[in-house]
Amino acid sequence: MTIEKQLPSTRTSELDSICSKAEIIPVLTIERLEDAVPLGRALLEGGLPVLEVTLRTDCALDAIRRMREALPKASIGAGTILTTAQYRLAEQAEVDFVVTPGATDALYRYGVSSPVPMLPGVATISELMNGWQYGYRRFKFFPAESSGGAAALKSFAGPIPEAKFCPTGGITPDNAADYLKLPNVLCVGGSWITPKKLIDAGDWDGIRQLAREAVARFG
Repeated sequence: MTIEKQLPSTRTSELDSICSKAEIIPVLTIERLEDAVPLGRALLEGGLPVLEVTLRTDCALDAIRRMREALPKASIGAGTILTTAQYRLAEQAEVDFVVTPGATDALYRYGVSSPVPMLPGVATISELMNGWQYGYRRFKFFPAESSGGAAALKSFAGPIPEAKFCPTGGITPDNAADYLKLPNVLCVGGSWITPKKLIDAGDWDGIRQLAREAVARFG
């Protein structure tokens, strides 16, 4: 396989800039469109300006558009990108970044030319090496806990110290610090800050408080 084009280094710099804004990126699954803006506002006011909205629901793209318009100070990404078609839809929604649970060669090739930076998902050193050959230097480590956790990322730093990660999957307040202390971890993604019961109840004050606690503990 011949790789004709490499990811420009500016995409890596853009991801570094986004990930440096907060130690925690809330991973959001929005089931009701009307929840999008108040949820995003609560997180932003709680000190978490980077939000990942997963494309797991029918209203996800509309939710991103509403948040993009109402919350200009937030960096909003689209998560659970599985195909180049979804990548294009995320671009049209004017996201700041996209996140994938894993990565295909088609996604890597598309991301090389996209104006929107991609954080591709990897779980093994072989998957990391596949992305590396396209010029990618920043990755999502997923599912983090079941793929070896912080110990695995520490091992990745041996052969490829330049790679940096946002681990997601099984991250909790009890283990987040284990990841964040590693030099090759930029930030972590988590859903504990937005429990479904609080979203269903519209308890935005409760979510705002959880965000503040996370910032105080890990920020």
